[in-house]
Amino acid sequence: MDAPTPASSSAPALTLERFLPYRLVALSARTSNALARIYAERFELTIPQWRVIATLGQSPVATARDIASHGMMHKSTVSRAVSALVARGLLRKEPNAHDMREEHLRLTDAGRRIYDSIVPEALAFEARLMTALDPQERRLFLAMIDKLDAQARSLAPDMEIEA
Repeated sequence: MDAPTPASSSAPALTLERFLPYRLVALSARTSNALARIYAERFELTIPQWRVIATLGQSPVATARDIASHGMMHKSTVSRAVSALVARGLLRKEPNAHDMREEHLRLTDAGRRIYDSIVPEALAFEARLMTALDPQERRLFLAMIDKLDAQARSLAPDMEIEA
């Protein structure tokens, strides 16, 4: 096997810690993991399980495909999360009369109680995180995220997203 060729001194340098895609992933992971403590410790939920519950908390009925798309998760990740939540009695499956290959998913009363318990804590976490920015910076930051999201979608419109 040939020895690796050293990087050319004329090539632009990439410092991973300053590279925007890396920084966005790192920030997302840090915030997601910190928030995960809230629902992992109190409710023994994984990040994918919380995303399923959060999606169904917003939209009372959805398919696994809907949840995968909304939660930016792979279908197999959603399937495992759904199975675990059904086994715990937090979710129920109902046949889809229009497509027997799919099932509608709904929160049970117990699942709704967990959602209702976590939401105030999640919003408080978000508020604490955003205290690093003044109100004008918050508005600008959220507007910039929207612009970057739209640009990223236009650069890879057909890509399946998995977080």
